[in-house]
Amino acid sequence: MCEAGWVKPAAKQAVLITTAEPSHAEELRRREIRYVIMMGLRALCLVLAAVLVSVRVPLLWLWLSLCGVGMVLLPWLAVIIANDRPPKEEHRLFRRSRPQPAPPRSLPAPADPRVIDADP
Repeated sequence: MCEAGWVKPAAKQAVLITTAEPSHAEELRRREIRYVIMMGLRALCLVLAAVLVSVRVPLLWLWLSLCGVGMVLLPWLAVIIANDRPPKEEHRLFRRSRPQPAPPRSLPAPADPRVIDADP
């Protein structure tokens, strides 16, 4: 108890700097960089397809289909990855479901429990 007669609330556990999550701005910046890189690869696929058509390379249909798949899948993947947050290391409810050690003041269980039977 304190001097005034009231009990201080239990202090929250301090967050170690090594386990702290990155700031929202830093996380957003990483996602923006990934998005820009993927969209740059999409633009590269478009330019590569135009160059391949003008040069008339062998197996043009194969190269154009690969560039087309890249131009279709990369924007979709870029949006999915840009909107995704990094996974949390441990779910908050998982910590509560762990088996807790026995309290230090509890009595140990008897090694050989006695059974008293009333029937002879």
